[in-house]
Amino acid sequence: MLPIILIAAAVLIALFLIIVATRPSDFRYTRTGRMSAPVDVVFANVNDFHKWEAWSPWAKMDPNCKNTFSGPESGPGATFAWAGNNKVGEGRMTILDTRPGELIRIKLEFFKPFKATNTAEFTFKTEGNQTQVAWTMFGKCNFMSKAVGMFMNCEKMIGGQFETGLANLNSASQAMALKQFFERAKDECNN
Repeated sequence: MLPIILIAAAVLIALFLIIVATRPSDFRYTRTGRMSAPVDVVFANVNDFHKWEAWSPWAKMDPNCKNTFSGPESGPGATFAWAGNNKVGEGRMTILDTRPGELIRIKLEFFKPFKATNTAEFTFKTEGNQTQVAWTMFGKCNFMSKAVGMFMNCEKMIGGQFETGLANLNSASQAMALKQFFERAKDECNN
């Protein structure tokens, strides 16, 4: 009886490994949101990592997270590193490319709890007095990521965080646009 159980367990393990190995290696998660603010304001909130605390969904998950910034204040070369609890892990983001009002491309490196390197992109499109933003993350899945994907819907989990982040980005951008409006009005009144 024991040999039959061992053979059945080996067959199930081999079947699981084959299924995991044949899962797609590429992933791409995208969410879009409409911002009630001009494209330059929304772009500025994403292009400067110092402003992410106001809208990033992960900033709220660990208020004690240790954040460090290096490189330029914003744009290509700007780097943001974090080390936090098990909800946010540890990693680093570096802005690779920007096209004002159009695109921001970021190298996204995770160190803990799992190592991975992916790409995040924000694309911006003006629609009347609003801005449409698409937030995308894409990359390759290693064997462990494929196995986790068998039991967790990563697209839904990450997509939900993106949706929250886009809603927060809208609020932060509206507040920034309103502040800029009042500053301009004040300057015009003083002149």
